[in-house]
Amino acid sequence: MRSSVLRRTCTAAVATALAVTGLAACNSEGESAADGKTRITVNCWPQPSAKIDHQRFDEDVKTFEKQNPDIDITAHDAFPCQDPKTFDAKLAGGQMEDVFYTYFTDTERVVSINQAADITEYVKDLKAYKDIAQPLRDAYTVDGKIYGVPRTNYSMGLLYSKALFTKAGLDPEKPPATWPEVQAAAKKIAGLGNGTVGFAEYSAQNQGGWHFTAHIYSQGGSVVSEDGKKATVDTPEGKAVLQNLKDMRWRDNSMGAKQLLIINDTLQMMGSGKLGMYLAAPDNVPRIVKEAGGKYEDLAFAPMPGGKGTLMGGDGYMFNKKATPEQIKAGLKWLEWTFLTPGQGYMNNYARAAEDKSPVGLPEPRLFTGATDAKDQELKKASANVPVENYQAFIDGGQQLDMKLEPKHGQQIYAVLDGAVSAVLTKKDADIDQLLKDAQSKIDGILTRG
Repeated sequence: MRSSVLRRTCTAAVATALAVTGLAACNSEGESAADGKTRITVNCWPQPSAKIDHQRFDEDVKTFEKQNPDIDITAHDAFPCQDPKTFDAKLAGGQMEDVFYTYFTDTERVVSINQAADITEYVKDLKAYKDIAQPLRDAYTVDGKIYGVPRTNYSMGLLYSKALFTKAGLDPEKPPATWPEVQAAAKKIAGLGNGTVGFAEYSAQNQGGWHFTAHIYSQGGSVVSEDGKKATVDTPEGKAVLQNLKDMRWRDNSMGAKQLLIINDTLQMMGSGKLGMYLAAPDNVPRIVKEAGGKYEDLAFAPMPGGKGTLMGGDGYMFNKKATPEQIKAGLKWLEWTFLTPGQGYMNNYARAAEDKSPVGLPEPRLFTGATDAKDQELKKASANVPVENYQAFIDGGQQLDMKLEPKHGQQIYAVLDGAVSAVLTKKDADIDQLLKDAQSKIDGILTRG
């Protein structure tokens, strides 16, 4: 195994190549060494600044290589795992690692520009693949061919502060179940004064469009038609989304004066005890605690208001089109070892995570089904170290919702919808009908271009 110094040098070289020279990335380009080892590059190694995660990932690579002496892994550290500023450039230049991180929404685009290897004939060797939930497997399947392996998934719900609910005279054990109830609770929380915000929403960096999608799913609508050919935002459901936000912002004054928020803003607001509610996935909880000084016992989750649907998404790994069969097999073996085996590896070693004081027991949607899921849940429960009762409403209610994946061309669509969300939150006289009409036209253009 190569030293971490060499790994980081390679990562720096990639960045320099992208910015200046366009040189090929530091991948193994299908070559096996004279010593018979298969060498692969993978990304999404946590940065050195994330000391524990970085150390554990490194330990796992060493352990895996010891157990598989014919495989040599070179990991590239990165935060975030996919940077929109460099992802497209690396794709276009054929500079991706042999095994590279993607969101579910990236699949069709990566395949359409011929930058992904078809791994259909190889996944049969993954023991846990058949137990991965079918909608998640489908996220990496195009025209019947498999191009990737899911790593994690999530669904959206209502994250709220039990402390502020109590302080505002609300019952923290009975969170809002409808959008009118969210409005009423937000108004009471904002009434506490001293800069307290009842409900916050993103409206910049594509995050506003992402959350618009979650909102419209909760109303029973969608952003694109079922066949993916037409936009469906200029609808009663789309209007309900923007009207709800506009009412809370301007009529109720429950969303605060500062807008154009992104996720880091809400994390800090919630951690400092100044925010009552916002839409989020469960992975926000540990970030609020670790990065913003929040407390696990103060943070609770409810299902998406409205009772109709919620957005689900996720991530995983695809393979460079230049990868050899040996590299694909080695990469899949690594993914199974560290991400798809209950009780083992970077994602699922719950006992180790609890030892590191990382949260175990958060209500993530289940990646697996069948026997693999049963084993995974058993191990997770045994090492749980967070107040799981705070998430029971989310778990119970989520089972009744229509779980809908993010739309194709998601990031492009979110960029359009950002404008609509930011407008109603920053302009008191924003014309909702015109905003939706414009967004509908622009999204239709995106879908037409394919």
